[in-house]
Amino acid sequence: MTKNIMLTGGLGFIGSHTAIELINKGYSVFIIDNLSNSSESVVEDIKAITGKEVFFCEGDIRDELMVGRFLQANEIDSVVHFAGSKSVNESVSAPLHYYDNNVIGTISLLKAMTRHGIKNLIFSSSASVYGDPKYTPIDESHPLNPTNPYAQTKKQSEEIILDCATSDSEWKTIILRYFNPVGSHSSGLIGENPRGIPNNLVPYIAKVAEGSLPCLNVYGGDYPTKDGTGVRDYIHVVDLAMGHLAAVEYLKEEMEKSAIFNLGTGRGISVLEMVDCYQETCGKIIDRQLSDRRPGDVSECFADNTKARLKLKWIPKLGLKDMCESSWAFTNKTSE
Repeated sequence: MTKNIMLTGGLGFIGSHTAIELINKGYSVFIIDNLSNSSESVVEDIKAITGKEVFFCEGDIRDELMVGRFLQANEIDSVVHFAGSKSVNESVSAPLHYYDNNVIGTISLLKAMTRHGIKNLIFSSSASVYGDPKYTPIDESHPLNPTNPYAQTKKQSEEIILDCATSDSEWKTIILRYFNPVGSHSSGLIGENPRGIPNNLVPYIAKVAEGSLPCLNVYGGDYPTKDGTGVRDYIHVVDLAMGHLAAVEYLKEEMEKSAIFNLGTGRGISVLEMVDCYQETCGKIIDRQLSDRRPGDVSECFADNTKARLKLKWIPKLGLKDMCESSWAFTNKTSE
């Protein structure tokens, strides 16, 4: 039975929330993170929330030998692979970094796992692999058409993982294509706190609300959507973490060799809808200005999550107001 789980990039936004849900379910969690977009202080936050130990090693998954030693020393059964760079905009300007970090990192991890006979993997992928949707809601059979280097690295990593599973009957792999995680843990101790100017909408709004940034740039006001701004499937990060827990539980069953699931709410929310809800939640005016569209962005993207509901028995429970309230609580606690 899977009990010792390694999380790559486990101190990041999604990884840290998933660590908490796994620990609360009785799993032992071991984290590798190179701290490129996270902080070691999150280890203590996870301990404070769960009251349990979490094992951390600072390191880069491209260091295959280090990863192998960590896997072996801790008798890891399964791996949840979060580690990777994730900014669409940055990937357009620095594609080689993204291919190196995301694709080469995945290959190195798979090689280390293979060498040590660990063949249970859950991969943190992205709905960006679908590109500009041919239809919505998007199901898992939608054609893949990445429109930026970040999405390309996710698609290529998926293909490499699936090839591994095809080559060896012992592999069991789950690919989770999630949409737009937002919000924070109810404790207010962990949340999305990127370095510099955020690339994602909600932490950007939060920084404007707290006064550390003067204005929200709304990238594109002429999309063919209900209010001209981009529409996304925003999902509470705790719901997303519970999706990963459901996937870990599914690995223990007699599942198919490889499975792919969308993790989203199934509802599209526009940029302006999110801004208005956040403004109402925090009681502050969110100044905004329209800017040009960003390269690689699509107009509308939201999930058909039927497959995850049926097979993983996973149902997202938290709504837009929960997302805004938890984000604002985390922002306030962080700025204290």
